[in-house]
Amino acid sequence: MENTMVRGPLRKIKRPKLAMASMLLGAFVGMFSETSLNIALPTLMRALQVNAATIQWLVTGYMLVIGIILPLSSIITRWFTTRQVIIFALADFIVGAVISALGNSFAIVLIGRMIQGVGTGLILPLMFAVVMQIFPPQKIGAVMGICALVIMFAPAIGPTLTGLILARLSWQWIFWLFIPFLAVAVVLAVTGLENVGEVTRPHVDVLSILESAVGCSGLVIGASLASRFGWLGAPVVGALAVGVVVLFLYIHRQLHLAEPILNLRVFQHRTFTIGTCLVMLDFGIILSAMYLLPMYIQNGLLLPVALAGIIMLPGGIINAVTSAVAGRLYDSIGVKRPAVVGAVLALIGVVMLLLTSTRTPVAFVIAAHVVLMVGCPLIMSPAQTSALNSLPGLATNDGSTILNTVQQIVGALATALATSSLELGQRAGDGSAASRFTRGVHYGFVFTLVLVVLAFILTLLIREPQREK
Repeated sequence: MENTMVRGPLRKIKRPKLAMASMLLGAFVGMFSETSLNIALPTLMRALQVNAATIQWLVTGYMLVIGIILPLSSIITRWFTTRQVIIFALADFIVGAVISALGNSFAIVLIGRMIQGVGTGLILPLMFAVVMQIFPPQKIGAVMGICALVIMFAPAIGPTLTGLILARLSWQWIFWLFIPFLAVAVVLAVTGLENVGEVTRPHVDVLSILESAVGCSGLVIGASLASRFGWLGAPVVGALAVGVVVLFLYIHRQLHLAEPILNLRVFQHRTFTIGTCLVMLDFGIILSAMYLLPMYIQNGLLLPVALAGIIMLPGGIINAVTSAVAGRLYDSIGVKRPAVVGAVLALIGVVMLLLTSTRTPVAFVIAAHVVLMVGCPLIMSPAQTSALNSLPGLATNDGSTILNTVQQIVGALATALATSSLELGQRAGDGSAASRFTRGVHYGFVFTLVLVVLAFILTLLIREPQREK
């Protein structure tokens, strides 16, 4: 049986909690940015005069850049210190937020969003890699649970804050809101962050970087264009084909390089592979649901944006709290039982959302969202901790990079596929605009349901590792 507790020596730093503070705050803002715009998309469509297929690029474009940067984060941390990378990432995010806030057209706002993606793409994997290197195995689950709590608190309050902002202020204030948090994070990084990784300056394979960028971009762009051209349209098929082929070449090259950009041999660990697949599916479930639900509340139930944010709040808070509890569950009972229970609850939550209509009581929508948001973190936090804990020593850097990369790529693909399903359902529906939109949302949740079923099947394949007493 695979032993997940084989680890390298811990990095001893003076103030580990303070070292985590700037990264946690940066990750919080990154996840807040990733989910807060979902509830503002109808407002942004009107303000920037674009359609649903175009406005989704404010979500998928952000995640696309994260997906391009993430595979490079492992080698970046071997060329620059932890402190340098985090300070640059936070400053980059501030610049991107200012550009989006000052933008008066869709193109400018999108450019700002993509610049923000660079910062998030650097912070997320480094945060989880640092946790694995500075805390002992018996505390990993609890610390990862705290990380999950901080990160998932962002989508918990994001829709609510965004709804309240849009009720009183212009959409630009969504981006201005990021800056105070980022400024505090910069101060914390400058004053308290120590270097954790080892700067070795290995050879940089330029071809691998290009293959990674082109491959990831091809998949996301292809899926995003599907809502406009259809899945069999030439631009879609062409982009997807390029993405798949180039990623295959990238994988082949990484497996044969003496110093790969990303060590894909970590997939030889069965626990890591299953954990990564579960995290990937779970993130797709969360992102597709968080994309569809706010729009259903506004365009299906015809409720104002501020109320939509309040309706999303209970589920978001439950998600954040459950994330923290799930981390501790991993320390005490392992990964399988929480993950199986989580998958069953997620299944119930999605089925409830599929039963909604234009006249569904708000209490039922809240209940469905709460059930889903209990289930998802019960899968996410234990699966992620188990996956990283199965890797020896510095391989956790590559493992963290891979985990976060697949999350963002799948998140972008899930958002694009949910958009495509939404528009397909609207075209197939009849009746009022609200009825057609609700039917489209149901099509989108069918896609979410497929992801939940796949996640449930994977939870049954989990084997509990031997654990140190």
